[in-house]
Amino acid sequence: MQSPSLYHKAWDRIFPNKWVLGLFLVLLFGIPRFILVLKSYASGQSQWVSIVFTLMFFTPLLFLRKAGRQEMGLKKSTQPWWLVWGVLLGCGMCLLLFAITRLAFGLEISNPFVYIASLANTDSESGVYFLIYMIIIMTFSPIGEERFYRGVVHQAFRERLGERKASVIDSAAFALTHLAHFGIIYVAGGWKFLPLPSLLWVGSMFLTCMVFNRVRRESGPIAGAILTHAGFNFGMGFLFFYAL
Repeated sequence: MQSPSLYHKAWDRIFPNKWVLGLFLVLLFGIPRFILVLKSYASGQSQWVSIVFTLMFFTPLLFLRKAGRQEMGLKKSTQPWWLVWGVLLGCGMCLLLFAITRLAFGLEISNPFVYIASLANTDSESGVYFLIYMIIIMTFSPIGEERFYRGVVHQAFRERLGERKASVIDSAAFALTHLAHFGIIYVAGGWKFLPLPSLLWVGSMFLTCMVFNRVRRESGPIAGAILTHAGFNFGMGFLFFYAL
């Protein structure tokens, strides 16, 4: 007896090969997000990027049936301590990356932490602003991106390629989109590409995502990846305000 599909019928008809659906989703969300991030850095207006994260949040509902959502990780944790470890691992990965970039590039604009912080108005001394900023970076991005990349996209590639290769693909897709956040930078009213800093940044984002995937596998639900991502963003936000 054939097991029921994890996807809504319309997507089964359009994408009988689910890895094609995965590729379609990576391009559908990745290309507009890449462009919108670059535009937000030039204009200072980031509301459209937040809309992309919101749409990513709903992709499990739009593409997967209940069984598919459970399969991708919308379920209770079997190893709740891994959720705690995930937060600590996320913070640790961020601190390690900061130490490496500080050693390699100092506190120049070629350091991704320095560049991103310069665009985020993190020199404010308001405790309320700090709290609002941290809530935003620990919710919108982690929840939306993890439900999308470690959830729907990973699920689509895993059916054909297996767990390990799917992890590599969703991590690579995530890392490449973050080239818009750093690597292609907007300075002095123009765009500039930083080859070596961008290589370190994208490579570190890839390895960080592999950690997200590991925590997701060990903890059971997608919440493991979300909390690890939130831990990484917490470390980044804290460094923006108090180390730069």
